[in-house]
Amino acid sequence: MTDTTPGAGTAPTSSDSTAPTSSDSTAPTSSDSTAPTSSDSTAPITRQDVAKVAKLARLRLTDEELDRFTGQLVAILGHAADIEALDLADVEPMARPIPLSNVLRPDEPGTPLDRDEVLAMAPVVEDCQFRVPPSIGAGS
Repeated sequence: MTDTTPGAGTAPTSSDSTAPTSSDSTAPTSSDSTAPTSSDSTAPITRQDVAKVAKLARLRLTDEELDRFTGQLVAILGHAADIEALDLADVEPMARPIPLSNVLRPDEPGTPLDRDEVLAMAPVVEDCQFRVPPSIGAGS
């Protein structure tokens, strides 16, 4: 059976502006994806890349901001490439670079403070207790 749809089974012509041609370098292909490929990871970030991401994020950036952010992203990706180049096969994964230690002093009983001396230093005392302003409600 023959398909009678116009253009079916034929290559797109140069007059068909919506169909990509083999000479169109910006045309999407089936291998294109949003994730960078190994060849893309070495490509530097361009000002146009930053502008495209800003547009997708609905951010309005000035020309100065585009230049500044492009430089910052190039530096960040350069550092990431430096880290990626390291041989970390023998490095054990860790949650933090410095081991945790208890920085509190040992809990040892000491001489208690005299109640009358402490209450004498308080601005307001009521029924042998500190009087503080109410924190919940005005009538407490």
